[in-house]
Amino acid sequence: MDYVGIGKRIRAQRYKLDLSQEELAEMAGISLVHMSHIETANTKLSLPVLVDLACALGVRTDDLIFDKDTLGKDELLEEMADSMPGAIFEDLKE
Repeated sequence: MDYVGIGKRIRAQRYKLDLSQEELAEMAGISLVHMSHIETANTKLSLPVLVDLACALGVRTDDLIFDKDTLGKDELLEEMADSMPGAIFEDLKE
């Protein structure tokens, strides 16, 4: 998982919405320190926190996880399969 890229995309969307880190952290129900660490990739974020941030920013989780401009469908599916435990996406890769 590209936590640096995720942090950059979160920050970019936050700037786009003219939100401070503190405002976004409050909206997502996390601490300001955790928010800062997510944006700088100093910590990994959990799936529930990712979902809460995406909802607060008004975007899909995919928009935060993936750089849509550089990955095609096959690359997206492969990255998803590689990052998820089990065989959730194995049928999609074939």
